[in-house]
Amino acid sequence: MLSILSIVCLFGSISFPTLMLTLTYPFSRRAALFWSNYITTVCARQVFAILKCYLGFELDADKKSKEALPAQFLILSNHQSLFDIVVYLVYFAGKEVRFVAKDTLSRVPMVGKMLKSQGHCMIPRRGSPSQAMGALKQFGLRAGANQDILPLIFPEGTRSKDGRLSQFYAAGFRMLENTVKLPVAVCALDGGWKLANLLRIFSNLTKGSYRVKVLKVYDCPKGKEEEKKILAESYDLIDAQLKAWRS
Repeated sequence: MLSILSIVCLFGSISFPTLMLTLTYPFSRRAALFWSNYITTVCARQVFAILKCYLGFELDADKKSKEALPAQFLILSNHQSLFDIVVYLVYFAGKEVRFVAKDTLSRVPMVGKMLKSQGHCMIPRRGSPSQAMGALKQFGLRAGANQDILPLIFPEGTRSKDGRLSQFYAAGFRMLENTVKLPVAVCALDGGWKLANLLRIFSNLTKGSYRVKVLKVYDCPKGKEEEKKILAESYDLIDAQLKAWRS
């Protein structure tokens, strides 16, 4: 009964804004951006409130670890679920978190329109490496020109299906960092991989949690060696945090 009630409440909170985004997207970029921002701010908070009320699901967002953050920074994080996007938009509320994502997400209902209207970086899945690097460079230039934007990259390149940390790839991170030239905030999150299975999503939501935390902030790296060091240390930091949470 609680699952049915929570579904009704969730649907009610996002149905009208989603309809408005769908209707305005082909005709007005400004209106589409308004409804996209509404969904990722107001609706996102409502969704987590509903999940907590009816299913006991907690968003365990470490606020203390955000206290020493600079005004603008690049976020480097592990990746587990499409819900990671919502978690980071809520966690860094007040800033324009913009993601590096595969362009296949543009075909997902509502999500694609939201990502496009907000100006996230869409990497062509079947494009050449030069096309991907070009998209990252343009994204970095936009972020560098707008101090409210927090660029976020998942160096694993894809979502983890079992929660285990996968290999980090350097090329995307290095291109983006070389363009934006920002401090790097290493973040960890956990819980999303349990929500990827639609058949078990409500059983995992019940009294479940989504955790997110800033682990370390690095000064803007100077050169390739410092970038490689940050990437290697970030992997170890995130891996250690995941093990600590799960213990």
